[in-house]
Amino acid sequence: MACEATAYARAGLIGNPSDGYFGKTISILVRDFAAKVTLYENPELEIVPSFQDRMRYNSMQDLAQDVANNGYYGGIRLMKAAIRKFHAYCETRKIALPERNFSIRYRSTIPRRLGLAGSSALVTATIRCLMEFYDLEISREQLANLILSVETEELGIAAGLQDRVIQVYEGVVYMDFNKELMETRGYGHYERLAPALLPPLFIAYREDLGEGSETIHQTVRERWLEGDPDVRAAMEDFAAYAEEARDLLLAGRGREIGPLMDKNFERRCAIFKVAPENIDMVRRARAAGAHAKLAGSGGAIIGSYDDEDMFARIEKAMAASGVRVFKPQIVPARP
Repeated sequence: MACEATAYARAGLIGNPSDGYFGKTISILVRDFAAKVTLYENPELEIVPSFQDRMRYNSMQDLAQDVANNGYYGGIRLMKAAIRKFHAYCETRKIALPERNFSIRYRSTIPRRLGLAGSSALVTATIRCLMEFYDLEISREQLANLILSVETEELGIAAGLQDRVIQVYEGVVYMDFNKELMETRGYGHYERLAPALLPPLFIAYREDLGEGSETIHQTVRERWLEGDPDVRAAMEDFAAYAEEARDLLLAGRGREIGPLMDKNFERRCAIFKVAPENIDMVRRARAAGAHAKLAGSGGAIIGSYDDEDMFARIEKAMAASGVRVFKPQIVPARP
């Protein structure tokens, strides 16, 4: 028996990074990049390394570039953690799994460490394969929580639910991580939105900005836990931008969310250390007439534009600094 599962890249449209702070966000799932996991029955349990887990290099420069792009860890630790957490999930709920072993491998086209949720995509695809292999159903809400726990509990990575919710639901989702809901039932309010409501969107990214999201979020999380009023106020502002954007989208006024994206970026710069290269991408987009913000933790931006002439100006502005630009294809929502 062979199983295959795919999970796609995520771009935070607005409200991020408030998802880990009882906030509100809107995210889209992008078909242009994906992580695919294949699992098949095997006498022993085997995790097959991918190219991103390689241990042989042509030179020290080759090794240095690989670390810059992918960090010190490939996907093996994520898959190990996902398998272990899946096993613990079943044990806790007294779900008896058949005694079957498997070989599992992955491949991913999601640019690493650029805030496009490549890590959570790999975890999501791995757990989906395990669910199919063992014929186990997990509700969407609980599945998103399980995927998050792989990184937060197994690997100690600071993260929120946004990436996991959009990768489970797919399409476009408005998420309200209301504190009372999160503390009483363990998940927020998740509302699907029609992609047709969105304005024309672009994503731009540069591969030389790789940095783990855990590094970026750690200091801010500590400040939030300590009750820092600036951080608390910023998270409330991010949530308010997302709620206002949702209302505009549902009212058929999607082209008006651009200024909210700009506000989201400026507010983020006030509490996070944002790399000059990220700021440069946003400024180039704005100089072309567009609105833009970070798509995640850094390395990629998402923005809205008016027409094809403006998109051409964005492409030209970004090409001057080696930044890649594309129009995202949104993955349809899962039934």
